[in-house]
Amino acid sequence: METIGPVTRRNATGPLRRLFWSREPARPVPYGRFWNYALPLGLLGLSGLGLVAGANLADTRPLNDLMVVLIAAGSVLPVVITLRLPVIAWRLAFLMLFVGSVMADPKESWPWNTVQILGFLVVIGRLAIAESSGLTLWAVAFSLIPVFVYAPYANAWGAAVLLVAIGALGDIVSRRRRTRALLAEKEELTELERAKRAVLEERTRIAREMHDVVAHHMSMIAVRAETAPYRVGELSEPAKAELATIADAAREALTDMRRLLGVLRAEEGEAPLEPQPGLAQLGDLIAGARAAGVEVTYHTSGFSRGAVDNSACAAEPVDNATPALAKTDRVPTLGGGAAELTAYRIVQEALANAARHAPGGAVTLDVDGGPDRLELVIRNKLTGPVAARKGHGLAGMRERAELLGGTLTAAAEDGHFVVRANLPWGEQQ
Repeated sequence: METIGPVTRRNATGPLRRLFWSREPARPVPYGRFWNYALPLGLLGLSGLGLVAGANLADTRPLNDLMVVLIAAGSVLPVVITLRLPVIAWRLAFLMLFVGSVMADPKESWPWNTVQILGFLVVIGRLAIAESSGLTLWAVAFSLIPVFVYAPYANAWGAAVLLVAIGALGDIVSRRRRTRALLAEKEELTELERAKRAVLEERTRIAREMHDVVAHHMSMIAVRAETAPYRVGELSEPAKAELATIADAAREALTDMRRLLGVLRAEEGEAPLEPQPGLAQLGDLIAGARAAGVEVTYHTSGFSRGAVDNSACAAEPVDNATPALAKTDRVPTLGGGAAELTAYRIVQEALANAARHAPGGAVTLDVDGGPDRLELVIRNKLTGPVAARKGHGLAGMRERAELLGGTLTAAAEDGHFVVRANLPWGEQQ
């Protein structure tokens, strides 16, 4: 209850301060074919009305030339500026109500000339349309003061009714305009929310289909591989090891799929909390490909031997390459996580394509970590004719690279299928 008084007074006196003291920003100049003709013609017409008002004052009142020019100009000038500055126009017109009644004949019906009266009504109407209801109320209230002071009693009441009516009509127009603007803004926000909701629903549908179809089959693969030694009977140790590897790969695929499903089902702004695979996991990825029978040779450059666990591939060092991808502080862990994740997915897809489309062909992986970019080159030896690939793997790799501002090419070269990716690190830590 203690805040009601101050808030009410501020709401009441705020428009009053704006009416008399606050600086008013100019509104933009109207444009369009209509205004291109209306503005110059309106200025010409107001100039003529000002001359008419001056001639009338010179004939009816004992005024010197300076006062005649001042009152005549003050009768039309507020109308000129009310289009861009309605509050300042009202201030000038309100002042001219006192100046314009100088030396008026008591026998006159009105102490102001006709041009000034009509101009003041235009200013009040424009002010009511352009400003808030509170400011319009104050302007009409103060405008009634000179009306009741200078105009005859009978005419004053008629003028008061006219001023109130014009102010009310202008305020109605202003409220309708503001209501339409608010409705348009709300409709735009509603459309944005609908579009966002449609995207979320589609992502949820995709996640549901992936869970019901793909995840189910992957789970069955893992279960059958794990239970095969008990269901089939006696198996050799290499066969059991191979089945265990298949089960582990299926479980890992299920883990990745659950992470992907979490991203698809997440609302906007939510981020997955689990770490994404990156360069540090390439060793495990290569080891898994080798276990599946893919001959993988890999080289790194631009990295110093660092903190990455090399145990996954330590059993098969190749050439002068490091046993696994080494990593320095220069390689981002989180700040460059997008580049690392993209590199991991590109290598993953390239190895899968090599095993699928060129079984038995050797694969060479070159990773170059530059100061601002990461370059990948994956070559797999072709074991047969290059067939048109209708899957989405290459398109997905290219889209991942382009989202980071990088590039990816994939084509057959000299008996090999070569994938080249150039990825910017992005913001580094």
